Amino acid sequence: MAEQDKPIGETVGRLIDDGKAYARAEVDLARVRALMLVERFRSAAILAAAALLFAIGALVALAMTAVLSLANLIGPLGGGLAATLLIGGIAGLLAYLARERFLRGDE
Repeated sequence: MAEQDKPIGETVGRLIDDGKAYARAEVDLARVRALMLVERFRSAAILAAAALLFAIGALVALAMTAVLSLANLIGPLGGGLAATLLIGGIAGLLAYLARERFLRGDE
């Protein structure tokens, strides 16, 4: 049977099958690209996570230093509260600045 003599249903069915195959190929391509990006940045992400953990440790050490230093001046409870307010205020300021930049769309 010639191409022109085939029923329209068969042609539409073949077109649908070709479309599905194309969609699967595009999804596979996107998956391979994503895996390549993950492989490329994996070690950098691990190092960044380790750096973040050490930065958190340094922040805790700074907070403890502030508490102990202020404890000598205004007592243990006062020193703890003052250090908590100081570090919480810094965190609040940074969060406010981040929110403002996010709302403005700055990079």
